[in-house]
Amino acid sequence: MADTYDLVILGSGPGGYVAAIRASQLGLKVAIVERERLGGICLNWGCIPTKALLRTSEIYHYMQNAESYGLKADNVGFDLAKVVDRSRKVAGQLNAGVKGLMKKNKVTVVEGVGTVTAKGKLSVKQGDKTVELEAKNIIVATGARARDLPFAKADGKTIWTYRHAMVPTEMPTKLLVIGSGAIGVEFASFYNDMGADVTIVEMLPRILPVEDEEVSAFMDKALTKQGIKLLTGTGLEGLAPSGSGVTAKIKHKDGKVVEETFSHAIVAIGIVPNTENIGLEALGVETDRGHIKTDGYGRTNVDGIWAIGDVTGAPWLAHKASHEGIIAVEKLAGGSPHQMDKANIPGCTYSRPQVASVGMTEAKAKEAGYELKVGKFPFIGNGKAIALGEAEGFVKTVFDAKTGELLGAHMVGAEVTELIQGYVVARQLETTEAELMETVFAHPTLSEMMHESVLGAYGRSIHY
Repeated sequence: MADTYDLVILGSGPGGYVAAIRASQLGLKVAIVERERLGGICLNWGCIPTKALLRTSEIYHYMQNAESYGLKADNVGFDLAKVVDRSRKVAGQLNAGVKGLMKKNKVTVVEGVGTVTAKGKLSVKQGDKTVELEAKNIIVATGARARDLPFAKADGKTIWTYRHAMVPTEMPTKLLVIGSGAIGVEFASFYNDMGADVTIVEMLPRILPVEDEEVSAFMDKALTKQGIKLLTGTGLEGLAPSGSGVTAKIKHKDGKVVEETFSHAIVAIGIVPNTENIGLEALGVETDRGHIKTDGYGRTNVDGIWAIGDVTGAPWLAHKASHEGIIAVEKLAGGSPHQMDKANIPGCTYSRPQVASVGMTEAKAKEAGYELKVGKFPFIGNGKAIALGEAEGFVKTVFDAKTGELLGAHMVGAEVTELIQGYVVARQLETTEAELMETVFAHPTLSEMMHESVLGAYGRSIHY
């Protein structure tokens, strides 16, 4: 006989487990099905362990440049196995934390491979055993996986996905990073700071192509200055293991194809949604290029079937998945939550320097027909940034000249991934330039640049 619940969630990533907790808070009987580890890709193989690695490379960079702070650090080095071990322990600690949260919130965890067999019914395969579940509602939160090159499948030896790149057994000497989105740039930054010779290949005309053009241009100069070779407008026509490394056929802007050998390559060209073999086709759940189509509440076209997170499409971000989970659960429980507004989802890249943004780029705002007021303030004009030895970067704000609406905010520099939330809150509250100008910012802080950028958009900047 099947176990019966109000809600069953397929997948325990940041969308699934957050949805489970909120459902429990609302008094629903909840089960969550997971085939690997609680916390999903983000916690175990993505957001969290990569930030642990990047923290290591950041500290290593500071140690190598200790003299600029009046310090001495001789014979600086690292133990790669210990670097990886720290990252895995961080992920393990948080995995245990999610287990604790499931227990605290009385969420039933069902381990195994889940398949939706009919509306309101799931079958979970646990080795030779199968468990049947029934629920009034099912949320699909199965996430996504790294996309392979069509002509070169990752082998974990010399051709890596992000999962391989997080647990290296050897340090690359000459690394090719294919793709310059957030994942590609973060790994390029990490391995470059740890001493590898890094090249990034990007098909589009600029790196970090979803960011504001000024941010991309700044990052191009910053990463080039750090020694990373950037090949934009460049295609990859072949990639194959070669001896102890990998040989790439790189098609440059001029059309010339050049072969070059690297010790390793990281493929960071996007993701593939995990929608296959989970029963969606038989139910007639609509998809678009593999991603499940949903409305602003996470509802699919099939009654009782919901979907959240990476499996529903861009932006492929953990915080987007979590928020979608909250919205879906509150809606299916009979509440009246707001619909997801993707324009208010911040994006962050945790490289050195960091990048963060929310809302429209200047170019997109112009395309949409807005008359703009744009402010920009450099890190070099901020006392805290100079004191930190982090004087490179800027904050940019884009306003509707007619209404004062903050259309977008874009940052590059130290700790901007922490600063961006101020502008996210401002957009959520529908704040205009007037409220931002009248807000008191603590001194000395990096956040003062946020104030100055707003002032600058209206010709009132004080320190620049």
